Amino acid sequence: MPVSGKQRFPVQIEGRDLELSNLDKIMYPDAGFTKGEVIDYYTRIAPVLLPHLRDRALTRIRYPNGVDGAHFFEKNAPGGTPDWVRLETLPVPGSTKSRETIDFVVVDELATLVWVANLASLELHTPQWRIGADPDLMVVDLDPGAPAGLKECCGVAVLMRDRLATDGIAAYPKTSGKKGMQLCCPIAGEQDAEYVSGYARKVAEELAAMVPKSITAKMAKNLRPGKIFIDWSQNNAAKTTVAPYSLRAQSSPTASTPLTWPEVEAIATGEEPARQYGAGEVLDRVSEHGDLLEDLLSPGPRLP
Repeated sequence: MPVSGKQRFPVQIEGRDLELSNLDKIMYPDAGFTKGEVIDYYTRIAPVLLPHLRDRALTRIRYPNGVDGAHFFEKNAPGGTPDWVRLETLPVPGSTKSRETIDFVVVDELATLVWVANLASLELHTPQWRIGADPDLMVVDLDPGAPAGLKECCGVAVLMRDRLATDGIAAYPKTSGKKGMQLCCPIAGEQDAEYVSGYARKVAEELAAMVPKSITAKMAKNLRPGKIFIDWSQNNAAKTTVAPYSLRAQSSPTASTPLTWPEVEAIATGEEPARQYGAGEVLDRVSEHGDLLEDLLSPGPRLP
């Protein structure tokens, strides 16, 4: 059914009633990508995305008027949240609004994912822990300082993969959907965020000492030009990371995309171009590869 203007379109998804609206609103002007297409992408990617969102408190970045308009971070459940949406009241470490707790949305089912997408929540971010548990993921963000880019990130990713392997830790790569990439490591979920962050920092500092002209583990932005910043602080209890397969608010609808290690190595050596992937390409990759991050859903080893 074509929908235009401010029409509302009632739908039922797996027994849940909700309304979609403004489906023809342009979210990505340079690409002509509409809110209806955002919802369609999230619906089609749901089989591989939902397991990575399940049982995790969700932070949304909402763009009510598209990527060129104003945006805001939203952790708390908005007014009018349907009563079937799962909410969890959780403490908020480091809150800037003096809130001790927030009612977080948890996306455990397709209907909630579609509802979130209909609110123009283009970006979906999650913490490294599931509700009521210690972190079951360690994430390091590889952030390039110009003129370094994704190619150089991939070179550092290979170094970090090999260093983590000496401790029995497996790393899985994905693009950020913006400039850089992340490495995600399944861990046992038996050590707190402070311990995980400390271990990630130690490894980052080792690599920075080994290749000081190419890598920094320090947050100061004046130290980053031409280097890859290994952001170990992503494991802080107050931090979140963009979820696998989440769209990003760029000029075109790119998404955080899982990669294979042969792809990472080929990008690092220049055999393959360094680029971010669009929504349609990500869907094609899932059809070909399945979920390359499926191993993140099972517990890994304890950190040393």
